[in-house]
Amino acid sequence: MNSARTELIKGYIAKGRDKLSAARDLLQRQHYDDAVSRAYYAAFHLAQAALLVEGQQAESHKGVVMLFGLLLVKTGKIDRRFGKILANLKDDRESGDYEAISFIDEETAKRAVEAAEEFCKAVEEYLQPFTV
Repeated sequence: MNSARTELIKGYIAKGRDKLSAARDLLQRQHYDDAVSRAYYAAFHLAQAALLVEGQQAESHKGVVMLFGLLLVKTGKIDRRFGKILANLKDDRESGDYEAISFIDEETAKRAVEAAEEFCKAVEEYLQPFTV
């Protein structure tokens, strides 16, 4: 893998970690919609890094979910539950960001942040050999 791609992967990892930290802070401050949004973006950035390892980049959020499922979940490189986590986080983020009346409550936000933490940990473990 070339050094430019490795640096981009590391950048996505750093961005994901930053978004996860923001999600935790927002959850603690009871900003539930925004906590879910940042949790999704943490997973999104890690998913983008994983796609780069596969030589791919998605051009939309839907594309990230789809390619992650095809290239990483269906091939057995990443456990299938992480594909579901990514899709669910995307759906919750869209609901919280775009709906006038949000269903995102404390419990939903807490589950989203925990799911993002689990997703990010698993994907970082997958990425570790490609970032040294």
